[in-house]
Amino acid sequence: MEEYFKRLEDEVEEAYKVAKEARKQGFDPYLYPEIPLAKDLAERVEGLVGPKGVSKRIRELNKELPREEVALKIAKEIVEGRYGTFKGLEEAAEQAIRTSLSILTEGIVAAPIEGIVKVKIKKNSDKTAYLAIYFAGPIRSAGGSAQAMAVLIAEYIRTALGLDRFKPTSAEIERFAEETDLYNREAARLQYLPTSELVRTAITNIPIEITGEGTEKVEVSGYRDIERIETNQLRGGAVLVLAEGVLQKAPKIIKYVKKLELEGWEWLEDFASVKKEGEDETMEIGPSHKFIKDLIAGRPVISYPSEKGGLRLRYGRCRTSGLASSSLHPATMVLLDEFIAVGTQIKIERPGKAAAVSPCDTIEGPIVKMNDGSVVRVETEGDAYLIKDKIKEILFVGDILISYGDFWRITMF
Repeated sequence: MEEYFKRLEDEVEEAYKVAKEARKQGFDPYLYPEIPLAKDLAERVEGLVGPKGVSKRIRELNKELPREEVALKIAKEIVEGRYGTFKGLEEAAEQAIRTSLSILTEGIVAAPIEGIVKVKIKKNSDKTAYLAIYFAGPIRSAGGSAQAMAVLIAEYIRTALGLDRFKPTSAEIERFAEETDLYNREAARLQYLPTSELVRTAITNIPIEITGEGTEKVEVSGYRDIERIETNQLRGGAVLVLAEGVLQKAPKIIKYVKKLELEGWEWLEDFASVKKEGEDETMEIGPSHKFIKDLIAGRPVISYPSEKGGLRLRYGRCRTSGLASSSLHPATMVLLDEFIAVGTQIKIERPGKAAAVSPCDTIEGPIVKMNDGSVVRVETEGDAYLIKDKIKEILFVGDILISYGDFWRITMF
């Protein structure tokens, strides 16, 4: 195994040498490969967003703390000046949030760079200063949990800087309620659509301002030209962070609110309705039609919600699967006319998020009824090619392999 990874590193370094020489010819926008090499999470974070010297500290903290607490600790150290001074509190707060979000997302998505537009210190009507974060559409790539934690980290930074809480006007509260419904109706369906009343409660109580730039061509019709909201366009990034972040991931936020002893978040605990110890946790799970509602014309449906014969859930992971990746049996892919290939994005009934497909031949393959009336379990890709033209009906499509962590995390939070 060590020889294998050493060979990978050597060949990558050789490829970079070739790339550097090619870039020197001047036929590309840059005279060097833009993507720096990084050996671990700490190097990725420092290379992606900085600040300089933070990678050593991340490695130290990773040995003793979970990633969320590492992100919080690093954010506090940045605003306290451990990694150098900044031009002002806004710059320090922005650096802290970008770095902590990069730690949470393992430095592999665009959210820390493109999902956060800027961080500003603004004024309430009573002249007190508060913290505002401007989110953009690419914040979606961070995922709901990281979006929620970004807000909590901003709150942690706000208290560290001694800033007052955000005090929204009634117009600003109603504007967010309008935008949430508008986003779900005109832009994209939210994984979790909160009620207008819940949105009002959240905006009233969250101590920082969740805002952003206009991300859609759609404009609000009711609450326009509000002084502290710079655009009449739909603020998609802000809506995502509130709905799919703070509200959908409420149990996760509550855990750290209690640990950090932050004040003003009691309303979220009431909303989350966390089960008490000993309470009956049994529940009947019915079909979910959400993935059918989101269907784009022309896309095939493998099976209807919870119908017999559709894909059967298998917990696990194989060598070809990974984060946000599911696996199908190669025979299943063949018998579905190879419409689903390696890397195809599919939407599934549960957990509900999209997943990239990879092959796995150790899970259960399809069961089919032949033209002569016989029933056959297709166990290999080769068998599938031999009989595909003689099949009358697919009785069972086969297993879908989803890692336990992905499925549990999405359904629970």
